Amino acid sequence: MSAKPTILALDFDGVICDGLREYFQTAWKAYCQIWQPSDPTFPEDLPPKFYRLRPVVETGWEMPVLMRSLLLNTAETEILQNWSAIASQITTQDGLNALQISTLVDGIRDRWIASDVDSWLSEHRFYPGVLERLAALLKSQTACYIISTKEGRFIKQLLQQQGIQLSEQQVYGKEAKRPKAQILGELKDKYGDVPIWFVEDRLKTLEGVEKHPELEAVTLFLADWGYNTDRDRQSAQASDRIHLLTLEQFGQDFEQWRSGQ
Repeated sequence: MSAKPTILALDFDGVICDGLREYFQTAWKAYCQIWQPSDPTFPEDLPPKFYRLRPVVETGWEMPVLMRSLLLNTAETEILQNWSAIASQITTQDGLNALQISTLVDGIRDRWIASDVDSWLSEHRFYPGVLERLAALLKSQTACYIISTKEGRFIKQLLQQQGIQLSEQQVYGKEAKRPKAQILGELKDKYGDVPIWFVEDRLKTLEGVEKHPELEAVTLFLADWGYNTDRDRQSAQASDRIHLLTLEQFGQDFEQWRSGQ
């Protein structure tokens, strides 16, 4: 592994920003529009369950479906083990599809931002020290990119509110419509044979990158402060390719990113 990256690619949700509260509020509004419960007040035990199971969600359309699964009393262990099948079953039996739900979720966000952007922004928090580290990196010789399944316009709006400006070329959001592994490959083709490091909080995404021989030189990190489980973190610790990264290490010099491993 190189001493430091020439290219640093970062996921957004679960690495830079914690949007759990916003996720829940947006997902609940979408849930109510889709399934129209008789009582629009969510059960008190729903938020903590939703937060615990957030690691299974890959893209935004799955969030109201996760709520549906929980309100149908699906066991949390079953959701952790078989989420893809459960989500597919719910959408199929209710005549729904990912694009339809995604459009609804994005529309709810758009209206919320248009009507009360301060309220929307206040539902997000940034992990301690991450913004300062990102600001410093943007002034360094390391080229920084964000690769996320969140809409790029939402990412830029959140960062701009914190005084961080990224160019259009530095943000690959959901609108890119390409897997993260493919985008990493494009960065490799653009920059040539230089060190690329990728920080992601979803183990399955990192395992997907591992399957691409052309990305063998990309150094992979699992952000242990993000949306992942104890099992995910244990798998990263046991991996020959994926490195478990702590929030404390992220804020330090690159030389510290593998200390203790």
